[in-house]
Amino acid sequence: MHFIKPAWLTHGGEKKDFEVYSCHVSPDGQRLVTAAGDGHVRIWSTDAIYHAGDRNYQRPKQLCSMSYHSGTIHTVRFSSNNKYLASGADDKIVCVYNLDPNPPSHAATFGTNEPPPVENWRVYRRLFGHENDVQDLGWSCDSSILVSVGLDSKVVVWSGYTFEKLKTLPQHQSHVKGLTFDPCNKYFATASDDRTIKIFRFTPPAPNSTAHDQMNNFQLETSIVSPFTSSPLTTYFRRCSWSPDGNHIAAANAVNGPVSSVAIVNRGAWDSEINLIGHEGPVEVCAFSPRLFSAEQPNSLNQDGKGLGAQHLMTVIACAGQDKALSVWNTSHPRPLIITQDLATKSVSDLAWSPDGNKLFVTSLDGSVIAVVFEDGDLGYVVGLEENEKALAKFGAGRKGAGIVEGTEGLLLEEKSKAAEQKGVEGRMGELMGDDATVKGEPVVNGGSGIATPMSGIIATGAGNTPSASGVQPIESVTSQTQQQPPQQDPNVTRVERLKQRVTVTKDGKKRVAPLLLSSSAGTAQSSLPPANLMAASTSNQGVRNDTPQSILDLSKPFDGLPKGGLSSLLLGNKRKLAVQDGGEIGHVEKRLATASRGGSIPILVNTVDGLVPAPDPAASVGVQPTPEFIRPAVVNPSISISQVRLAVPKVRSHIVRSLDGSGNASTGTTTNGTSGRPSKEDAVLEARNPASVPAGRHDRDPTRVLVTRRGQSLWQDFLPKSVLLVTGNHNFWAAACEEGSLYVWTPAGRRLLNAMVVEAQPVILECRGWWMLCVTAVGLCHVWNIKTLSSPHPPVSLAPILDIANHWLQPHPTPALSVTSANLNSKGNIIVTLSNGDGYTYSPSMFVWQRISEVWWAVGSQYWNSTDSSVGNIQSSSDQQSSVGKDGEVGTTNVSAGIIPHLERNTTSETLLRGRAYALQRLVKSLLSREGFEGFESAVSIAHLENRLAAAMHLGAKEEFRVYLYMYARRLGAEGLKGKVEELLRSLLGGIFMDSEDGFNIDKGKRRREAGKGWESEEVEICGWPRQELLKGVILILGLGKHRDLQRICVPYANLLGVVEDEADEDHMVP
Repeated sequence: MHFIKPAWLTHGGEKKDFEVYSCHVSPDGQRLVTAAGDGHVRIWSTDAIYHAGDRNYQRPKQLCSMSYHSGTIHTVRFSSNNKYLASGADDKIVCVYNLDPNPPSHAATFGTNEPPPVENWRVYRRLFGHENDVQDLGWSCDSSILVSVGLDSKVVVWSGYTFEKLKTLPQHQSHVKGLTFDPCNKYFATASDDRTIKIFRFTPPAPNSTAHDQMNNFQLETSIVSPFTSSPLTTYFRRCSWSPDGNHIAAANAVNGPVSSVAIVNRGAWDSEINLIGHEGPVEVCAFSPRLFSAEQPNSLNQDGKGLGAQHLMTVIACAGQDKALSVWNTSHPRPLIITQDLATKSVSDLAWSPDGNKLFVTSLDGSVIAVVFEDGDLGYVVGLEENEKALAKFGAGRKGAGIVEGTEGLLLEEKSKAAEQKGVEGRMGELMGDDATVKGEPVVNGGSGIATPMSGIIATGAGNTPSASGVQPIESVTSQTQQQPPQQDPNVTRVERLKQRVTVTKDGKKRVAPLLLSSSAGTAQSSLPPANLMAASTSNQGVRNDTPQSILDLSKPFDGLPKGGLSSLLLGNKRKLAVQDGGEIGHVEKRLATASRGGSIPILVNTVDGLVPAPDPAASVGVQPTPEFIRPAVVNPSISISQVRLAVPKVRSHIVRSLDGSGNASTGTTTNGTSGRPSKEDAVLEARNPASVPAGRHDRDPTRVLVTRRGQSLWQDFLPKSVLLVTGNHNFWAAACEEGSLYVWTPAGRRLLNAMVVEAQPVILECRGWWMLCVTAVGLCHVWNIKTLSSPHPPVSLAPILDIANHWLQPHPTPALSVTSANLNSKGNIIVTLSNGDGYTYSPSMFVWQRISEVWWAVGSQYWNSTDSSVGNIQSSSDQQSSVGKDGEVGTTNVSAGIIPHLERNTTSETLLRGRAYALQRLVKSLLSREGFEGFESAVSIAHLENRLAAAMHLGAKEEFRVYLYMYARRLGAEGLKGKVEELLRSLLGGIFMDSEDGFNIDKGKRRREAGKGWESEEVEICGWPRQELLKGVILILGLGKHRDLQRICVPYANLLGVVEDEADEDHMVP
């Protein structure tokens, strides 16, 4: 063993060397990367370090220097595939570099002593996800993920392919200062100042995975606490390491009583029974050598027949920390192999082993970088990498799709499944081989005699036809019956033989045998088609049941019994005359066929009325074929023509697209009902490709292809028998509606979630929100389903009431019909519909009735229309609120239905202005204001508009809007001095806050005397998600202002009841 400390291997400054915080060796062992407080990432040649004492060595020492961080760099790590290099610093950024094969385009930086770069390393990605310093990094063994930890207590997982943030793990409660990966690629461990090590289980993500795909990945397996209960919090790092055989984790900064130690955590049990004791200060970093060692040098005597070592293997670990000492241990000795005191003048910050396991690099906060080179036998003898793979194989490393058995229950279930599968296989094989175990279910011939009859194609499986109790005739009895009953000769056979020998005389006197027609021998001739198997219905459950479908005749495969030319030749014959074309001779056609038949090819002929004609060559398509905007109108059911409501059915388009952004919501490039603009490359895109046309002479249609893609790669695909009209989807499910009225639902992975749902007519609108799905059919029925609970909140509801059906019937002449401009769902599954006249409706599933939320009447009569109130303006629209969708598509109480009421009112305004009705309606209102009896018209309409808003917000569950509209309503009531409405409002808000038990309950019977109300009349402590007491205080403070003195008499009792006056008095006394 010897130490190498080159003078040039530093991050030099003007006055002193900068602290070196991290180092790592590339997987090929040719590069050493270091990071220091000067903000530079430097890459060195390891070969130059090993030959530092050779004065004749002329190769470059420093390969590259990068300064893309604005602060101190704490960690650097090469990826396992040697493709990327990552660094993390106190500027909260993770930089990912890659090596450009082109030579560097710049020389040394002007004004510095930096040598010119030899390798061209460039920044590939900048990752922003931390809110404080990044302390450590780690790559998985297959480089599929990059994990960063920092002082913000977060563990951030990045994709190793796209470097998209996959997940943020907030389980730690304090600074996270260490990270290590399982060599089996099953777990990673993080060490934190909350005195725990947390083990996270993960599955390597696919290259095209997104954050939504990995929602259930990276789960917390366990949290290890015991070795760190009193560990000091003064360490800069807690860099732990996983052993190369996958059995242990070496955890730094552990304690064993009052002594600092390194805890060895066992895999699986996640307990610590072994501690490495000897360091005088806390250990900040430990690192296992990546290779396994043996005590003896491998030779033919201590190897098995496969060339693998049969001797005892051991692992080697190096530890260092604040005591400036380096210790090296192996698993076969209770004491350290090597102890080096005062290796540096300050704490050791990082350790890195070379891939061969015999060289160790040490960095220190004094700015030094030291290489420790071990000779063969110092640590043991390195064994081959096959031993690493053999040791990791028992934990499932390298086995894709084969998980680790979690417990005994899994093994028992696996054994039962295998036993059931083996039993089924034995039953089927026994049925084929005629074993006794399966003969009892074997079908017998009708009549029970066991003799073939003319109806032998029909098979009966009933047990009543068998004479024995077991359902099977003994073989001896069957044989005796066949001997007792002599075979009867069919009389048709004699007749057919006589007809075959019939001789006829032609007109010229020649004798010939008359040909026998096929119909004359129909009773005995054997068809070349496979015989049909007519299966009779089973009347018994006995026998082995075959789950595979009966294959009667598969025309997709060639059948040996068909003659040359296929089925048409069997029916029509092959001897057809060739047609005479353009007055020519038959020989001309024969010559063309002979030319086409060269090389063993068979010419394609078309059977016409005149004879056989060579098939014409199809016109070759040249250039890009234009895709039609729509293929054809959808097939409309004739019953729609007599229905009460008829909605326009979308035309069948050749290509229908629905795209979702990274959060699982419909992207801005997608319009209503599946028509699309330009989806982003990061979006998940659902496409339905309908067949463009039907070839001539075919009555069937090609299936519709449904597929989901992301970044141009197909995630899954399915096929539907009918053309698709509409598609929809979100992060919970995908759905498509076909023209015959069937709806299909898939999971995000493409698994069919339900059987095809069939509605009464063609779907015209298909939308979804969370787990809710809405389908509006051509006859005006609205279906709503909850895909998660597989239920519907109400029966299908018709759009006829809101389409002014009653008003149209009263008119003596035809009137313009209304149309549906949009239909959507809110987060609670309520239907929201807007019409072409500007009205907005919602359906109440509890009252089974439509409720009008917005109409033109409020637009022209209310002073609160298009309100400029800042509280209303801050309410986000429903599209903006989709970003706060939580787990399983549920939306929090703060944003349920947020923005629906302002959205509907804006739609009313736009529709009114579009149709030019606004001016006429405003002129009508102005004329009303000047008439007698209409003096309070505008005030009454404004108050009614606010009451309408309150009712709508309560029905939709719009929490924020309800409070805003309530306070606006209270101010207006105070300004108008409406004592009756004020007192009623306060009484309604009070509800059951201070309800006496004798008023609300019958104590003797334990039941309520009166029926529980809902909404304003409910006795719950909350109303529309707000505590009644809080809303009541807000209304009292609004009405109790000095300008509403006439209402203070009403408000004071409620203020005393809530203690508002006492609270204000106490606050006044506290003010000096």
